[in-house]
Amino acid sequence: MKMKHVIWLLVALAVGSCSSCTSSPSSERLPPRVTRTAEPGETEKPIDQKLMLGLSQAMNLHHKAQILASDGDIGSAIASVREILSLQFPANAPEADDVRNDARALLARLLVGQGQLDEAMSVVTEGLAQSQRDSFFVANLMTVKGEILEARAAQLDADPTNKAHAVELRHAAIEAYDASNKIDKKLQDSLTESP
Repeated sequence: MKMKHVIWLLVALAVGSCSSCTSSPSSERLPPRVTRTAEPGETEKPIDQKLMLGLSQAMNLHHKAQILASDGDIGSAIASVREILSLQFPANAPEADDVRNDARALLARLLVGQGQLDEAMSVVTEGLAQSQRDSFFVANLMTVKGEILEARAAQLDADPTNKAHAVELRHAAIEAYDASNKIDKKLQDSLTESP
């Protein structure tokens, strides 16, 4: 799933959870409130404007990176994605982890395309270490880890003296793909168990 779709989904969910649902005649004449502060005794969580601003900035930086990459300016695309990782989000916002992990996956893939495999692996490793919960985005980071390991193995294939190490890297890539599938399966099972 592309980051722009993820961000719009998060925005839509946040906006949908905060829309006013009253149907009194006076509320029909007023424009609907999209964002608001919490009312006393209210159990519905209002939209956090800091979160919305961070998501909006991330989406714009992602679009910018896509345009730059399509124009062949990979260095600037990488810089744009790195900006996503420096955005400020409210503390403990799970959406922030998702956005950052999605950005890390994109950044790592761009770095792999530039032959910067060690840097790409550092980006993925950092994301996996900082993740607070299993999610599609953590599974995707494991997939990217597998892709990096495959790319490292491909580099070693040219030298017959490194064949054994290349095989080890390919097996490590398979383990990363299996770990990704395991996370996805766990998430899928939890969705089918939910009422």
